[in-house]
Amino acid sequence: MRRWGEFAMTMVPAMTRDVLSGHLVMLAFSALVAGSHALGGVVAGDMAPVPLMALRFLLGAAVIGGLVLAGPGFRRSDFDAPWRYALTGGIFAVYFVLMFEALKTAPPVNTAALFTLVPAATAVLGWFILRERSSRRMRVALFVGAIGALWVVFRGNLAALLALDLGYGEAMYTIGVLAHAAYIPLLQRLNRGENGLVFTFGVLMGGGLLLLVLSGPALWSMDWAMIPTRVWSVLGYLVVFSTAISFYCLQFASSRLPGAKVMAYGYLTPSWVILWELALGHGGPSPIILVGVGFTVLALVMLLKQE
Repeated sequence: MRRWGEFAMTMVPAMTRDVLSGHLVMLAFSALVAGSHALGGVVAGDMAPVPLMALRFLLGAAVIGGLVLAGPGFRRSDFDAPWRYALTGGIFAVYFVLMFEALKTAPPVNTAALFTLVPAATAVLGWFILRERSSRRMRVALFVGAIGALWVVFRGNLAALLALDLGYGEAMYTIGVLAHAAYIPLLQRLNRGENGLVFTFGVLMGGGLLLLVLSGPALWSMDWAMIPTRVWSVLGYLVVFSTAISFYCLQFASSRLPGAKVMAYGYLTPSWVILWELALGHGGPSPIILVGVGFTVLALVMLLKQE
């Protein structure tokens, strides 16, 4: 069976294999991101977001650094212009901190729905940073996805939408979404040929050191014995799966797919979150919320359809 699989892969053109692998990696990415929304909602009130994210980034950097040493290794040129890592790491740190701040009050399905606005924002910022143009169908798909996201967040209430009646958590996460959207085009612009693992390590270290500076006093004075066990369990998931692996997924896929299509898989996040919430015993959303989720899945299909 393995030989047949290898034979089949040799029959697929190299470019097609690269594109296919990018799509499969982003499918895994969407499930991992959804886990951070669902599990983050469980522990959001147990620890302040900035020190929690400082631990997440630094421990994630340790994991990725070990993989780099065991694999491609570091080159001296990898550390040229370290400001690139500080910039990209800082931007992603803003996203994660605001996400956990939002989860204190916003339901995970709402933040997951707002995450589906990332592709549209990525397409806009991609044009400014990379002059990357979107096709007409892609623009329509992004619009459909935005409708789905807004439907979920405002629960199909047109009056609430027109009044922009966002809760505190949703408002904070909207800012985080813009930071996340800027990450992909900046990643493509600032990468100078570094290996994906190496650049991921730099991003995690850059963001982790910035967060450490901001949260140093809080970490020093923290009563570590009083931190609930569930925080450490969730932190382990965040470090290994939702930080180290998902960061690498973005690095891997962004070199094989356009930025807007990379983030198109964010449209699956609400669907994955619903499954996570059901698995955690938190129950499912109301039928009206599922209408908005359906719009986001339709947007994904439209974006991934061959031109």
